[in-house]
Amino acid sequence: MQQRAPVPWGTAARATLHCLTGCAIGEVSGMAIGTALRWHNVPTMATAIGLAFVFGYSLTVYAVLRAGLGMRAAVKVALAADTVSIVVMEVTDNAVVALVPGALDAHLADILFWSSLALSFLVAFLITTPVNRWMIGRGKGHAVVHAYH
Repeated sequence: MQQRAPVPWGTAARATLHCLTGCAIGEVSGMAIGTALRWHNVPTMATAIGLAFVFGYSLTVYAVLRAGLGMRAAVKVALAADTVSIVVMEVTDNAVVALVPGALDAHLADILFWSSLALSFLVAFLITTPVNRWMIGRGKGHAVVHAYH
């Protein structure tokens, strides 16, 4: 079996930051929408998670479309590149928010709302980076996108 060179942590961190950007845009948007409309926790979190996937995939689709791929191929690349990363990130950051006392009931003007989201993104980054490093080292995940940069 051929030995692969270890993936630098910086490469994994950049891939995770890319994923975190899309997830954060979606999470913050969904939490803000649900909180502003005074939705209960479940629809608010479902909206935030759904938007995290939409924005996470959209950033990758946009990048590979610019590289010349057609829409169908770009969506396939995004699904292959981002799904595991987004799932790990979403499970982690939503678990953190759910575990912070009062965070699910905090409003947009509360420091607890923003500090729990910031903490959740930090923890998600720390958990997802090694996952992305492992996947890139096996030619999976964000390694799929590198061919189009």
